[in-house]
Amino acid sequence: MGELKADWRLRLRRGEPHGPVCGAGVLLTQDRALTCAHVVGEPDARMWVEFPENPGIAPVGARVAEAGWLPGLGATPDDIAVLALDSPRPQVTPATLDRSLERGREVWIGGYARSFADGMWLTGRIGGAHGAWIQLDAGRNEQVVRPGFSGAAVQVRGAGDGRPERVVGMVVSWRGDLDLALPGDNDLAFSYMIPIDRIAELVPLVAELSGTDGWDHDLARRLRAWFAGGDQPAVRFGVVPRGGGRDRTLRHQLYRAHLVYRGGRTTPEEFVDELVARLHPPRHQLRAYRDWLLHGGTPPDRAAGGLPGATGPTLAVIGLDEDREPRRLVPLLARVRTLGFRLLVVVRDGAGDGVSEVARQLLVPALDERATALLGRVESAERNWARLNGLVESASLPPPPGVAPARRRRQLERLRALAEPQEQLTALRALLRELEADLDRHAGAGRADVPGPRTDRGRTERR
Repeated sequence: MGELKADWRLRLRRGEPHGPVCGAGVLLTQDRALTCAHVVGEPDARMWVEFPENPGIAPVGARVAEAGWLPGLGATPDDIAVLALDSPRPQVTPATLDRSLERGREVWIGGYARSFADGMWLTGRIGGAHGAWIQLDAGRNEQVVRPGFSGAAVQVRGAGDGRPERVVGMVVSWRGDLDLALPGDNDLAFSYMIPIDRIAELVPLVAELSGTDGWDHDLARRLRAWFAGGDQPAVRFGVVPRGGGRDRTLRHQLYRAHLVYRGGRTTPEEFVDELVARLHPPRHQLRAYRDWLLHGGTPPDRAAGGLPGATGPTLAVIGLDEDREPRRLVPLLARVRTLGFRLLVVVRDGAGDGVSEVARQLLVPALDERATALLGRVESAERNWARLNGLVESASLPPPPGVAPARRRRQLERLRALAEPQEQLTALRALLRELEADLDRHAGAGRADVPGPRTDRGRTERR
């Protein structure tokens, strides 16, 4: 199924927030957008970018980015403008660009024609080349684009594997055989787009984003799930080299973190000062908090209780291996964990300094904590099953536990005795998979039928 709403589809106004709607656009990154040069009008024009399909995202001003003005003068009718937003909108998921084209492929186009400022949708099919542009064929002239569609995405459905819809081009113009004002007034009319492949030749950012390493959608999905909390480990660790789609995806998701520590750019002292300021401890404890976070020792009173909240605030540590003293930083992060923070720790090189300490001081305790919590849930489910067994019909109960929780607890105790953190991590992950399978087996235990009064025949009577 296609996306009913996508916040990367933009509506553009000239000048002020209440200026006239002049066209559409496509969000490329959190602070860059693509549209037609003729929509902008002049290279120094002030534009207003709106997110009509997500009213929760505030509109923002924009101007043509450096080297982003490609009006296609002379014999090259490119008609491209790249806009730089005044402030980023990282909460928007950028468009997925695709350079491939398939003749006859159905496309969808959303624009803002006169009397349709809230949006109007058209369909068509990819036709053939029209110079540097591509012709789009409509079933009837009313499905041809019109003023207000310039800059709109020409998109195709994903491959059916959960991937987002792909943008294969940008609407640039239409033409009718009688040169009349509207497509329906002409005998023949066609829409035209500039394909992403052509835009990529002219705009390096589009070339980068439409390549094989544009975005890492799987990483984005995992990061969104982790930041959302819920049934996720308290510490997440990853290797993300600088540059490329994984790094771009990581940077785009960092707005979700409550705090960000950047190795090599942030000092522990600066980070601790910011953290303490956010914690708002009593004035007389400020120094105690700072000293404890930096040097260890006895934690202040509040540290033992943790911070309120179901999932806890998040701290993203980016480039731990680029820090001046990674091994000094890890114990600090372990102390931050006792305050209730969840940690995303990213290194640029898996062989970098500090990785082994991350495993020992952060990952092993976090996975142990999760295993303990899951084990408690399995034990609770087993007690519930034992309580209901015999009171209700067997068909109303889920299957009994395949492995006794007591055996799982012994498993956990044995792996805690392993000497190597890597061995512990491997064993913990295996145990977590087994515990999750145990919980899946118990699914529905809490929904077992409540026994009703017994009949004279000794059966449970349903009412």
